[in-house]
Amino acid sequence: MIIGVGIDVVDIDRFAESLERTPALRERLFTPTERERSPASLAARFAAKEALAKALGAPTGMAWLDAEIVNESTGRPLLEIRGSVRARFDEVGARSIHVSLSHDAGIASAVVVLES
Repeated sequence: MIIGVGIDVVDIDRFAESLERTPALRERLFTPTERERSPASLAARFAAKEALAKALGAPTGMAWLDAEIVNESTGRPLLEIRGSVRARFDEVGARSIHVSLSHDAGIASAVVVLES
């Protein structure tokens, strides 16, 4: 049963400018592994974290670094969660997460679906 859906879109150039203007933002939003990615990939990962928060009901107090986008050997993205995000995930009764990322024509997007 689907218990949460979230979607988010990010303007890649605007996001890249924000990262350049505020270097600490990269460390606050992304894990060390994620930080190595291109601006388009980072924008998509940010969109995924925002979409995840929406799917979880947009609660306050969740830490950005408690959600990480990793890739299977096939390239398929997965969301790994821990800490504050895991606590909310368990609280809403979720058991699995589906995530899809895309970036094209200057826009990054992500969709997250939570199932019980």
